[in-house]
Amino acid sequence: MHLRVLDRAFAVRLPEWLKPAGIVLLFLGGIIVLVCGGMLSTFRIVPTEFVVIGPFRYVRNPMSLGAITMMFGLGLLCRSISILLLSALLFLGMHMFVVFVEEPGLEKRFGANYLRYKQSVNRWLPKFQPASK
Repeated sequence: MHLRVLDRAFAVRLPEWLKPAGIVLLFLGGIIVLVCGGMLSTFRIVPTEFVVIGPFRYVRNPMSLGAITMMFGLGLLCRSISILLLSALLFLGMHMFVVFVEEPGLEKRFGANYLRYKQSVNRWLPKFQPASK
């Protein structure tokens, strides 16, 4: 497996007991990605009004968070340091994109509505008290 090319270079072997946690993370991340993808695909045109629904009421980037969760789960399931490091790099890249490209664009496009949303909902760590509509 090409993703695991660096595993031999590290002297760390992840324990077998991490595999079930990897399965759970893969499953949860997959559900989040599918739910968000389904929701976003229902908007056939570019929205002109900022609306917060579903998982977006708890965290600003649920689809990206789901993808990272899946990747991290895969690393645990495969017991692969390479995949875990790749998931960390993927998260860093997503974070940079969100901070420097996506959020400024949303602020410009939706103005005060998006700024209020940013103040009430975390970027990566879910708040289990939903944002008000």
